Amino acid sequence: MAGTAATLDARSQQRRAFWLKHLHQWHWLSAAMCLVGLVLFSLTGFTLNHAGAIGASPEVSTRSVALPPDLMADLQRLVGGEIPSQAPLPEVVESWLQETFSISSKSAPIEWSEEEIYVSLPRPGGDAWLSIDLISGEATHELTDRGWISYLNDLHKGRNAGPAWSLFIDVFAFATLIFAITGLLLLKMHSKHRPGTWPAVGFGIVLPLLLALLFIH
Repeated sequence: MAGTAATLDARSQQRRAFWLKHLHQWHWLSAAMCLVGLVLFSLTGFTLNHAGAIGASPEVSTRSVALPPDLMADLQRLVGGEIPSQAPLPEVVESWLQETFSISSKSAPIEWSEEEIYVSLPRPGGDAWLSIDLISGEATHELTDRGWISYLNDLHKGRNAGPAWSLFIDVFAFATLIFAITGLLLLKMHSKHRPGTWPAVGFGIVLPLLLALLFIH
C-alpha cells in the first residue's frame, strides 16, 4: 500500500511539474508578445479617460497645385462618360498624386461629380482630404494633424489605422487572453501555499462589478 501511495504521489508530482513547465512557457511567451501592446494600450487608456483635460491644438496645412493639362483632359473625359461614383483614379493621376503630395488614393473613398473629384483620406491622429476641381484644374490637399497623443489614441481605437494594424490588435488580444488564462492557472497551482491568492482574485472581479452596478447608470 505504501508503495502504491508513493507511486501515485510521484505521478501527481510529475503531472504538476509538466503543467507548471508548459504554463510558465506559454505565460512568458504571451507576456513577451504583449509587452509593447500592454504598455501602449495602458497609456492610451489613461489618455482617453482624461481626453477632456489634455489639450490639443490641431495643425492644418493646405497646398494647391495645378493638375497637368494631359491628366486634366483624361479626368474630364472620364467624367463625361458613365463612370461609377466610387471608381478609383487612373494610375497616371495616382502616380502624380504620390509624387506631388506623397499620398495614395488606392484605398480611399472617392466621390466623382461633374465639377469635382473629392478624396477622403482619414488617418490616425488627424484627417486629410484631396479635391480636384475639374473646371479650374486645381488639386488641393489639406492635412490636419492633432498631435501624437491623438495619434496613439486612434491606434488604441483602431481608427483609420488600416488592415495591418487591425490584424495586430487581433493577435495582441489573443496573446493577452493566453497571458491572462495561463496566469490564472498558475495562480491556482500555487494557491495552496499562498492564502491571499483567491481573495485578491475575488477583489479584482467584484470591484469593477460593484462600480458598474452602483455608479454606472
